[in-house]
Amino acid sequence: MSVSSVAAFWAVSFLLVLTPGADWAYAIGAGLRHRTVLPAIAGLLAGYVLVTAVTAAGVAALVASEPPVLTALTVAGAGYLLFLGAGMLRSPAVLQVAAGSEQQKWLAQAIKGLGISGLNPKAILLFLALLPQFTRPAAGWPLAVQIAVLGLVHTASCAVIYTLVSTGSRRVLKARPAAARAVTRVSGAAMVMIGVSLLAEQAIRSHG
Repeated sequence: MSVSSVAAFWAVSFLLVLTPGADWAYAIGAGLRHRTVLPAIAGLLAGYVLVTAVTAAGVAALVASEPPVLTALTVAGAGYLLFLGAGMLRSPAVLQVAAGSEQQKWLAQAIKGLGISGLNPKAILLFLALLPQFTRPAAGWPLAVQIAVLGLVHTASCAVIYTLVSTGSRRVLKARPAAARAVTRVSGAAMVMIGVSLLAEQAIRSHG
């Protein structure tokens, strides 16, 4: 697998990561609501590692070829985004540090992040459409290994951008509680809108 292929994929991947979406909304919310952003970011990255693994194993292709399974995944992902977004709209807390086990809170944040990226059907379809284009059958590496490498490159880009987005939102809005609450509400609304759009697309596809 050539360095040029990896570099070309990274350029495309990096531009995609820069596009705001549910991941951005969750990263911004984590930056404003929690003492540390690491659990939330780790959860998002774990989701992409999971998507990379199922793509490399060929599971994603099987899911994409089975409309009922893909529909169930879409509905589950959309419902999860609606649930999280509604929670952020109801309680736009800023730098909230609640009582209780810090380890349990971190685990909950990580699981939420894993759900957002790992249950995203568009991420699976994107990986299916994008990763194979940058693999080389004659490269001497197994196809699954090439896909894994590219997926990890994408995950590394996500780590950098989401950390900057999350910590940046904290630093910029920390001294501005009203603005921070407004941004948290916008992030929650973005999650709700993405969830609704997923359900709408699925409904149109089902009746098309």
